[in-house]
Amino acid sequence: MKKGFVALLIVLAVVVLVSPGIVGRLAEKSMDENLDWAAAESQDVVVKSQGFDRGWFSSAGQHRVEVRNGDLRDLLLALADEGPGSDLPVLIIDTRLDHGLVPVTSMTRDEGSLMPGLGRAVSTLSLEFDNGERVDLPGTIYSEVSLTGELSSSYKLQAGSFSRAGSTVNWGDSDLLVTTNPSDSSVDFRGAFEELSVVTYDSDISLIALELEGSQKPTKFGFSVGDISMSIASITLPTAQGTETIGPILLDTAAEMHGDLVSGRTKMRLNNVPFGDLGPAGIFIDATIKDMDGAAIGNITRVLEQIDSYGSPDEAMFYLQDDLQRLLAKGFELQVEHLDIALPEGKLETRIDVSATGFDVDEFSWPAALLALDASFDLRVPAALMDIATAMDPQINGAVGMGFLRRNGDVYEMQAAFENGLLTVNGAPMPIPGFQ
Repeated sequence: MKKGFVALLIVLAVVVLVSPGIVGRLAEKSMDENLDWAAAESQDVVVKSQGFDRGWFSSAGQHRVEVRNGDLRDLLLALADEGPGSDLPVLIIDTRLDHGLVPVTSMTRDEGSLMPGLGRAVSTLSLEFDNGERVDLPGTIYSEVSLTGELSSSYKLQAGSFSRAGSTVNWGDSDLLVTTNPSDSSVDFRGAFEELSVVTYDSDISLIALELEGSQKPTKFGFSVGDISMSIASITLPTAQGTETIGPILLDTAAEMHGDLVSGRTKMRLNNVPFGDLGPAGIFIDATIKDMDGAAIGNITRVLEQIDSYGSPDEAMFYLQDDLQRLLAKGFELQVEHLDIALPEGKLETRIDVSATGFDVDEFSWPAALLALDASFDLRVPAALMDIATAMDPQINGAVGMGFLRRNGDVYEMQAAFENGLLTVNGAPMPIPGFQ
């Protein structure tokens, strides 16, 4: 009995006293793998390690995160009202890692735990400007590395404010949890942000009550699939007349792979969207795709992401045409159940259905593609809205005179269909130039 008790004490001593040094190396490797994965996911972001001071029970390290290229850098510069040649500040992440199968030293800090794992970490953030000045950022990141290498990071932010160079940033209590798994490059996330606002001498930008949740996993075609849901109570943006407030905003999207084919659905609702003299509008979109070729979607997405680098639309189309042909030849279904715009004068409603039956891509021709394509397009426009539109542009009356729009009570309607190479609009056949 005593021998068993002594053996148990020895095992506990090994777990508590010896494992931290061994597991510390594993935890460091796991965290570096997650950082490498994060950098690989965004080619615009560069993550550099500034060293790792490993101790027996705890370690400390620093990483520099730079946004060097791409749309993200351009967006951040635009928000900061800086020119394209300006430098963005570098994000500095300072991390303390408590390691060991039982991370005893983590109990001396917030969010500490004796839950078994490869380690628990606390990270603080700061910005380093090009003149060497460093500004501490609010909030703390608490991370856990599981025994399987999964990294869960929770960013916790308490309400506060920060002022610099005539601008003031205000924020409410916020919490974001991100879990990454290097084994399959998947990421799960959920978060809630009470408020974020930026006030300057000539503008006011605010975001109220953002909530998001989702799960994403990359595919071999260069895009990710999974679920994302998001809601925003309101967004306030500056305009020439002052400010405009948009919201609430709701988004739900889901996508999945079946072999090499992708299917998905997106629902989005935006309220109080400014529509000029027509007043605020509510927009609702409900769209579904089914069995689209993943390789074609991936290549088309890459070309569109780099569209500004092409000299002309014709040049961009040159790089798109093979994949557009592949997409049509492989077949797919597209349904836009709702594309609705609700205005004070009434609701404009649109429905679109497209299906391609597919054929041998090696024998592609545009006549063959059109024969394999079935589509319908239904449009309903309130008469009151048509009256406003024709007053602004009398040429719109031509659509009524030619039979494209037909009045039915308080609405104007269009019912267009394309089937077996024949286009009809409101029941009347319409010739397609160049296609017999």
